[in-house]
Amino acid sequence: MALRFRCCPLILWLALAAAVGSVFGLGEDLDRPLFGPPGSPIRLHESDPGLKKALLFAEERYNRGSNAMHLRRVSRLISATKQLVKGIRYTLTVELSNTQCKKSAMLRTCDFYPEPQQLKTEVCLFEVWDVPWQGSSTLLKQKCQPKVDAETKETSRVGDQSTSRPLEESVALLGQFKEFMVKYRKEYSSQEEADRRLHIFHQNLKTAEKLQSLDQGSAEYGVTKFSDLTEDEFRSTYLNPLLSQWTLHRQMKPADLARSPAPDSWDWRDHGAVSSVKNQGMCGSCWAFSVTGNIEGQWFLKNGTLLSLSEQELVDCDGLDQACRGGLPSNAYEAIENLGGLETETDYSYTGHKQKCSFSNRKVAAYINNSVELSKDEKEIAAWLAENGPVSVALNAFAMQFYRKGVSHPLKIFCNPWMIDHAVLLVGYGERKGIPFWAIKNSWGEDYGEQGYYYLYRGSNACGINKMCSSAVVN
Repeated sequence: MALRFRCCPLILWLALAAAVGSVFGLGEDLDRPLFGPPGSPIRLHESDPGLKKALLFAEERYNRGSNAMHLRRVSRLISATKQLVKGIRYTLTVELSNTQCKKSAMLRTCDFYPEPQQLKTEVCLFEVWDVPWQGSSTLLKQKCQPKVDAETKETSRVGDQSTSRPLEESVALLGQFKEFMVKYRKEYSSQEEADRRLHIFHQNLKTAEKLQSLDQGSAEYGVTKFSDLTEDEFRSTYLNPLLSQWTLHRQMKPADLARSPAPDSWDWRDHGAVSSVKNQGMCGSCWAFSVTGNIEGQWFLKNGTLLSLSEQELVDCDGLDQACRGGLPSNAYEAIENLGGLETETDYSYTGHKQKCSFSNRKVAAYINNSVELSKDEKEIAAWLAENGPVSVALNAFAMQFYRKGVSHPLKIFCNPWMIDHAVLLVGYGERKGIPFWAIKNSWGEDYGEQGYYYLYRGSNACGINKMCSSAVVN
């Protein structure tokens, strides 16, 4: 394969290699343009009523997902913008500090600690999407890091100036990037685009290193096929922000509890109920793959035949969801019932983009009669799975962008359980060297993770894995 990426002079590569910011990327958001055509971000004054609402919502979600003992509130607004995008998207950079109240107290009545060392201030970036006409708000992004005081920052800056980056490190970075391009067949349209992707690649290496150093499991993070994408690009292309919009969720019938306790381990791949790993491509259709995977398992358990069912039928014909822009499993079950069933992958093959619905009743290969929502207790989920088949679930996928293998157990700051954005299929569970895990079938191809699978820590509701568990019912 001929690469369109051509070498720059070594000095330019060194300059690119040195241009690395914080792993949390707060600076990039502070530098967004604040003027331009309609839809551009607009700087907000502190008195803006929508801003006040967005700040209160961000505080509430932060405290809900935090393990801290005390409530925190905004002690300083650094910057705020809003942007009209099918609602109002607020980008907020703030300082959050400890109050003297524990979490059982009312946040607004709480004072900050008078002693600076007790405040434990963090600088946080929040993105809040507010849809006033639906009465809904969604936290799209939360990134926090400890505040660095001026003296520490200045000392760090002096140290950086006095220590130059070794030549070997810059050459190694370029070598890694070229290996990445060859392995994943990456081609860029111009030298400028290649330079930009190199910079993103370097930033992502830093993020993967931070995940690696703080992971509580046995996972390995590093270079993946998504390593040249920004977080926003990855999220908008492969993930599904509708999953965390709880007001959109259809009420489902609760599933009956399993008749027996969960065995120590179980894997439906060993019992023929799981089809091969598929690839959703550059389309946010994970919800369709999660649901069809579940129905494939249910159909196998009732009829003894494993079929590969059509996700494209849902992308094209499910009028309740938004095709490549996301969807909800609860809607997909209802759409399948209304359509009359699913065709096979062979009869209605996947294209990765929405097209005219060409569903045919005469080609229906599998149908469902109902759908149910499972318990949010992980032990009960495991027992139900072992008894009834693979389960459609959703989770926060931030750490998945850089996951390579092992049992992933990110800190909650990287994996807020209330910000789920990716639907997958739970096929089994067990332990590796004493670490309990969920075995998760993903839809990013076999060249992702462990032959297309992601393994997540089991027992702490990690990444919100217990928040949205469901299954079709085949009578």
